[in-house]
Amino acid sequence: MRRDARGHVRKEVAGSPPGLRTTVDPESAVPADEPADDGPVNAAGSGAKVDAERRRGRGAVSNGSGRFESEVREAFDDGWEGLGALEAFETVVQREAARSIITRNDSPDISFDQSINPYRGCEQGCIYCYARPSHCYLGHSAGLDFETKLYAKTNAAELLERELANPRYVPKVIALGANTDPYQPIEREHRITRSILEVLEKAGHPVGIVTKSALVLRDSDILARMAERRLVKVAISVTTLDRRLARAMEPRASTPPRRLDAIRKLAQAGVPVAVMVAPVIPALNDSEIEAILAACREAGAREAGYVVLRLPLEIKTLFREWLEANEPGRARRVVNLMQSMHGGQDYRAEFGLRQRGSGPFAEQIAQRFRLARRRLGLGDERLVLDTTQFRRPVLHGGQLPLL
Repeated sequence: MRRDARGHVRKEVAGSPPGLRTTVDPESAVPADEPADDGPVNAAGSGAKVDAERRRGRGAVSNGSGRFESEVREAFDDGWEGLGALEAFETVVQREAARSIITRNDSPDISFDQSINPYRGCEQGCIYCYARPSHCYLGHSAGLDFETKLYAKTNAAELLERELANPRYVPKVIALGANTDPYQPIEREHRITRSILEVLEKAGHPVGIVTKSALVLRDSDILARMAERRLVKVAISVTTLDRRLARAMEPRASTPPRRLDAIRKLAQAGVPVAVMVAPVIPALNDSEIEAILAACREAGAREAGYVVLRLPLEIKTLFREWLEANEPGRARRVVNLMQSMHGGQDYRAEFGLRQRGSGPFAEQIAQRFRLARRRLGLGDERLVLDTTQFRRPVLHGGQLPLL
């Protein structure tokens, strides 16, 4: 057990918080072939909510059972003040030997075909994170488990080199951090993201990085060299410039000023940087679109994009709980506007709609973003990364290429 720079406790062995009552609930089980983007969920009830002291520094308010579980866990007071003895949630990192590392998709509204995620779960704790429901496939909760029970793919670099060496591999831009942040706090210790970049640089393979962490600056040396060869660009996610709101929504992510500083320093190093205003949340941070774009453009960002808040599966419950706990005065308006962008529902999973929404309010957001981006000159020339420099790695014992 050890503490990080912020005093947060981490353990390298798996464990479960004590003081949980388990009850069998056949209705809570959901078939494994349920659609990934929508459908019924085993929503966290009031019994799944966790005391503020135990979850201090976390994003989610509750830790209800995952939708694939046949049991429901619920903390309860047995009359002996047992809940008061429960320890605070700790970050537990399990080392995972992955079987493959490049994930492929054919989604028409995503700008990449393949991606790498060095970690499962994310300690940054962003309440809106669309990756939360994926933790249920591991038998965990999309709530506090997602932020505290993490998996590190320690053999990622080795697997990547092997997959790139496959004669059938065709080089396309790899997105790093499409699901969870590749520069979340545990990257300081495990350095998996850096090891992946080392493999990609050696192979002359292009990569696009998405992060909201200033830790990306640690790898400025690799990124600057790759940028000279048009092999990399970095997108920094900036959700708000309000430090109070950022602290509540993204409790362990870098503060807004540090993200702007990361944009500035990457740009000074010659690394092309984009800003992602994501997610845009009606009545919460949508008023900041123009200010965020202007601040990031001044810092050195060259491109910009945005995504509207998505509320699939467990996130719809988790986000409502967070609103009631942190923004009770705006909760109803936020939900009403979100539903107006999805045909009266919390979320629609259709391609083309899930990231933008539809209706008057969605169109207003899109128009404001377009106008601000045009006025600031963001994205006048989109950088296309180069795939022609790719050289297939030679594995140990393999034959070197003939010159």
